Amino acid sequence: MHNGLVIRSSSIHAAGCYTTKAIKKGERVCEYDGPRFDKEQADERYADRIVTYLFSCGDTGMVIDGFGAAMFVNHCCNPNCETEEVDGRIFVCAVRDIAVGEELTYEYHLYDSDDAEGDCYCGAGNCRGTMFSVEEVARRAKVAKAAKSKAANAKRARLVRN
Repeated sequence: MHNGLVIRSSSIHAAGCYTTKAIKKGERVCEYDGPRFDKEQADERYADRIVTYLFSCGDTGMVIDGFGAAMFVNHCCNPNCETEEVDGRIFVCAVRDIAVGEELTYEYHLYDSDDAEGDCYCGAGNCRGTMFSVEEVARRAKVAKAAKSKAANAKRARLVRN
C-alpha cells in the first residue's frame, strides 16, 4: 500500500485525499476498509445522516462503512484511480501515473442512493454531471418516462370521462 496520503480541502467536495509521493500506474494506493453491514442495516443506521461513506461490495448486499484515507477519495468523471475487489477486500488502484500533490479520484458508479440527482462537481472536461453509473442514469430515465406516460394516460382518461 502507498504511504504518503494526506487529507485536505478539495475543490470537488469538502475534503479530498492527496498524495505526497508519486504513484505508479497499477499501484494499490489504499484499502477501503471499515465495518461491514448489509444494506438494510446501513439504511437504518444512517437514516438521518446527510453524508455517509458507504461502499457497496460484491453482489451480497454488503456495504463497508469507510474510515481512513480511502473514504476521502472523491468521485471524478476522469479519475486517476479505480477500485478493485480482491477476496472481499476493496482496494483503490492507480489507473495512470499520479504526480505528487494530485487529488486521488475514482468514478463512484452510484446505483443505489436516496439522492434524486447524485450531482457531480468534478469539473472534468468530460463531466457527466452525475455520480450515478451510466446504467443507473438509464434506469432512472426509463422509470421517469414510464411515470410521465402513466400520468398522461390518467389525465386523458379523466378528460374522456368528463
